[in-house]
Amino acid sequence: MNNNPADVRHPRGPRPVWGMKLLVLLVLLVMFAASGCGATPPAWFRLNMVEATKQKLTPEQERQVATVISAMFGTPDNPVALPETGLDEAKLRLAAGPVRSDIVGRKNGLYREHCAHCHGVTGDALGPTAAFLNPYPRDYRPGIFKFKSTERADKPTHADLTRVLKKGIPGTSMPSFALLSETQIDALVEYVKYLSIRGETEIGLIRAIFELDEEAEGKLPETREFLVGERLAEVVEKWKAADTALIDVPEMPADIDLVESIAKGRELFYGDKANCVKCHGPTALGDGQANDYDDWNKYVVEWTSKEVNGDADKQWVNRAHRVLDGDTLEPRTIQPRNLRRGIYRGGRRPLDLYYRIHAGINGAPMPGAKGTVPPEDIWHIVNYVQSLPYELDGELGADRPMVARDRF
Repeated sequence: MNNNPADVRHPRGPRPVWGMKLLVLLVLLVMFAASGCGATPPAWFRLNMVEATKQKLTPEQERQVATVISAMFGTPDNPVALPETGLDEAKLRLAAGPVRSDIVGRKNGLYREHCAHCHGVTGDALGPTAAFLNPYPRDYRPGIFKFKSTERADKPTHADLTRVLKKGIPGTSMPSFALLSETQIDALVEYVKYLSIRGETEIGLIRAIFELDEEAEGKLPETREFLVGERLAEVVEKWKAADTALIDVPEMPADIDLVESIAKGRELFYGDKANCVKCHGPTALGDGQANDYDDWNKYVVEWTSKEVNGDADKQWVNRAHRVLDGDTLEPRTIQPRNLRRGIYRGGRRPLDLYYRIHAGINGAPMPGAKGTVPPEDIWHIVNYVQSLPYELDGELGADRPMVARDRF
């Protein structure tokens, strides 16, 4: 006789509990088949709640901005490129949407596959891995980019963004995507510009509501002339002007004495004109002023210190704190670069260093030497910066600078 309860057979077939489980399993299978195998829910763009709350928009005003922006730019699955943007909608569709392959096996959804986990679907730097990274990923919405060949306040060129994608950003979590095809990289660059134009237009519309007069009754004009002819055109024009804003770089003299140039660069580094020592420190270890913020973090810090904490409206203050908990990351100070390590986020070419020193770094406390140091003398600072990883006790031997230079 078998005394194992598990082997006891029901006299009239399977036990009722197993029959119920089979029925539930069958229902779930039918529901899964009806919903479509591998189907994904539609994605959506997050409203810029930091800006909306800072400007004290009402929920109705927030809905209007979201509706207008959706009409102008579409959704993450179906982006829209108005002719005025100059964007290529075919490239956007290659980068947008869920990860998939088309009928000929071409990969689609490139942005969500390679970028969204850090930069977020909206390009707001609120992807699922963003909080764990230092520095944080780039928030594209303000339209501010650090590493480029244009003057400080100008947009990057298409080639600048392509270079960042191909080379990555050393010293950060931004990897190189050089293994992607030229077509795929080009599509991702176009999509980054799309997210930036969309985000900056959204910020402009939110601020426009704040600036409305009483006759507008708190609502944006929904005319094409205002939305496209004014607000969108203002953003797009900056992108179109990028190719005409290239930094004019003088050639480094072919017969330059490198030892002498490094010595001059050191004088400028520690002198009042360039004053690099203020932030990078007397030993160039990045141990100078280190209590400042970049523009993305400073925006939140200034808002919380001046607006949230000093506002008498308790209801609005509570709402602002909820926004800070879910729509932005904890602000962090920005550390000046340790130049002894030889790691340069904007690129290690002498030309890249010239760009950074000449124009500074947009969005960061790093100022430009333009206007204080003659253009040709900036090359001396470049040579000195490149020699720093190989400097011993503050001195360079007669043969060491050339060795250091050759290694670049």
